[in-house]
Amino acid sequence: MATMTETTEIKTTETEPIGLAPTSWLAEHEHFLRELPADQPAAVQALRRQGIERFAALGFPTLQQEAWRLTNVAAIARGTFVFREDGPASSGEIDPEEILPHTFAAAAQLVFIDGRFAPALSHRAGLPDEVFAGSLVEALERWPGEVEPHLGLAATDVNPFVALNTAFLRDGAFVKVPRGVAAAGPIHLLFLSSEGPDGETVVSFPRNLIVAGETSQVTVVETYAGTGAYFTCAVTELVTGPGAVVDHCKVQRESREAFHIATFQILAERDSAPSSHSISIGGGLVRNDINAVLAGEGVDCILNGLYLAEGRQHVDTHMRVEHAAAHCASHELYKGVLDGKARAVFDGLIYVHKGAQKTDAKQSNRNLLLSRDAIANSNPQLEIFADDVKCTHGSTVGQLDDDAIFYLRSRGIGEEAARSLLTYAFASDVVERIKVEPVRRDLEELLFARLPQGEVVRQAV
Repeated sequence: MATMTETTEIKTTETEPIGLAPTSWLAEHEHFLRELPADQPAAVQALRRQGIERFAALGFPTLQQEAWRLTNVAAIARGTFVFREDGPASSGEIDPEEILPHTFAAAAQLVFIDGRFAPALSHRAGLPDEVFAGSLVEALERWPGEVEPHLGLAATDVNPFVALNTAFLRDGAFVKVPRGVAAAGPIHLLFLSSEGPDGETVVSFPRNLIVAGETSQVTVVETYAGTGAYFTCAVTELVTGPGAVVDHCKVQRESREAFHIATFQILAERDSAPSSHSISIGGGLVRNDINAVLAGEGVDCILNGLYLAEGRQHVDTHMRVEHAAAHCASHELYKGVLDGKARAVFDGLIYVHKGAQKTDAKQSNRNLLLSRDAIANSNPQLEIFADDVKCTHGSTVGQLDDDAIFYLRSRGIGEEAARSLLTYAFASDVVERIKVEPVRRDLEELLFARLPQGEVVRQAV
């Protein structure tokens, strides 16, 4: 992993109440701005100012706020973090072998170390010449007019972590697929983080923008992983032009000591088909906000997810799908498997605007508890302001079916293997929907390795 040579500390103290924006973050932002190149685009500078102003006004969320009442971020609000100023270490200081467990055969691979682009570990050889996949820094330098109209889709008004990411916006991935172009293979965005050389908790702010032009096609996979204690505060924005087809997948495999707070914002134009599969496996405190705006008629949007939590992991998923135009469909299936003293939150909202007739929307959240101490909180919701729609929502929280276990045991399968087989069947329902074969296969292997009697399950399926 990269060695950090220049860092500054961001500190908060017990005397600063949670809910306020600690002055140390505001001071660090001033230092951050002074370190940036002088020729930054005016629109990006304005976006950063807007972000820090909103963060100063909002502060860190508290348990008294409805959207955060089940997720305590006091450990972040009162934490001490190291902000990395330099770019990735030279290629000689990063062992390419360390990234191999997280890679697969992709048309392009963009690697980011602690939020900064590492060109020596990246490649784009398998992409058509018309497709750009690279760092946001490069894109802003070469084609600011291609980036600025779409950057800032994720609103800073209500989410302080989006505001914080925007305030410290610097690097991330930019993917642009022109009109009518199909990217043959997947584009892999790999984000690796680690604690500092002296055990410091590093913070990074990846900002990703994916723009799919009219009738284009592209597959993008985001992977987040790392070692030690660190804080990833990420924002990914996706624009699907008219008739575009985008297959997106996010695999979060952070360290168990890490914080992972992320927002995924989608703007879908007419007749486009965005789909996303979000897998959360690692992290100690995890929060994913998924927001989709179906802005044109004929959009078909699929948002699926799976979270696996054990020990004292906490995974929070908040989703808002806005049907702003008629004749659109959205389908969401999120599943969770919880063990130990893990906690999960799912809060989903389908919002149908006035005039969005012929909406077809379905949202489902299902949770499987493997221990008596695990807790899942599920709250799917509908808000409908049109009268010709087909909308459903539902949730379940429960344990394995005793009758199903008895049935498998009566066929000669041991109780532990029977439980693992049923758990695998529950989780693989989401995994099997992932279209990127190496990602799907890797997740299946992870399930086999994680479940007791995994080899028995492998043979059975």
